[in-house]
Amino acid sequence: MNKRTTLLFACLLTAGIALAKGHWVGTWGTAPQLVERHNNPPAPGLTNNSLRQIVQVSIGGKKVRLKLTNEFSKEPTEIKAIELSIAKSSGSSSEINEASTVSLTFDGKQSVTIPAGGMIVSDAVKFPIGNRENVAITIHYGQTSPSVSGHPGSRTTSYLKEGNTTDFTGAIRTDHWYNIQTLEVEASSKAGAVAILGNSITDGRGSTTNEQNRWADVLSRRLLANKATNKIGVLNMGIGGNCVLRGGLGPTGKDRYHRDLFGQEGVKWIILFEAVNDLGSSWNGVQTAENIIEVYKQIIEEAHQKGIRVYGATITPFKGNNYYSADHEKGRSTLNEWIRTTELLDGIIDFDKAVRNPQDPEAMQKEFLFENDWLHFNAQGYETMGSCIDLNLFTKKKN
Repeated sequence: MNKRTTLLFACLLTAGIALAKGHWVGTWGTAPQLVERHNNPPAPGLTNNSLRQIVQVSIGGKKVRLKLTNEFSKEPTEIKAIELSIAKSSGSSSEINEASTVSLTFDGKQSVTIPAGGMIVSDAVKFPIGNRENVAITIHYGQTSPSVSGHPGSRTTSYLKEGNTTDFTGAIRTDHWYNIQTLEVEASSKAGAVAILGNSITDGRGSTTNEQNRWADVLSRRLLANKATNKIGVLNMGIGGNCVLRGGLGPTGKDRYHRDLFGQEGVKWIILFEAVNDLGSSWNGVQTAENIIEVYKQIIEEAHQKGIRVYGATITPFKGNNYYSADHEKGRSTLNEWIRTTELLDGIIDFDKAVRNPQDPEAMQKEFLFENDWLHFNAQGYETMGSCIDLNLFTKKKN
């Protein structure tokens, strides 16, 4: 064997070992924003205190790492230490399996400061988790920023306690997430993730707090129960009140899609399901729909360049809500017609067909109503949405 052949063999062997080890895939994620003042951490606040936040992952793994954000904060945020543990509930209590606890490090150190406007990723750590297992992330803060980066619509309870502590007995409860952004697992080379760009309907307004029953959760459980799709993670990048084009809460869809879709590890599929807040506040429904289509086209083009498949989800009915007007309905119909007929998308998810009232297609079925607002869904509605998705969309081979 000559020197060149030996070098080639060594390169191939290294590549084979890397492939066998797999790659990083997002198993849980949330889309951060500047937290509005009324959603900020309650007293005693984060500074010099401890916060336990619970997330439910999608796919499991043996090794993990955590991404934290300070993107919207004007001052640094100091982290004294972080522990991961298996939680005993999906958010209804702060209890953990103490024997499972591991400490995170950042370049080998337990403490780290996230710069203003920045983000950090922990070192990888052995932490075996199963599919849809609950993970407690306990953060011990130092000095924090008054402007907080986080995700208000957690639908999951977090626990805040004074001082550097792991005892959350009598802790203050708050249904928000702060600073945590993505949990990633080292998975096999066949594993991948689907990232969802959405608003409050994806974020889960109307779902049951601490029961993890958003439509994205329903999809995740179905994927894991199906042998052909049981290595697929689901990343819910919905933000309540979010718009694609302008206004709304959080960075717009066109401004955040690079971060929330292409900035996630292991993404092989994207679902686009965002527009109702744009349409509901539009001066011209059809024009707004056409402008959203242009953003969708841009995302699709960039995704295809990266080998990612993109599915469009039809916008659900909102007749009966203040968003509704004949003009806004024309906009919804325009966007939905494009989603159903364009050859640019790799497939469609017809939420509109699944939830609309057959006798009044511009309105949802009454049994799916949340708080009678004719826009958001209750748990039954989200179950219907998650159950209508064809899992074959995630087994197709790329062209």
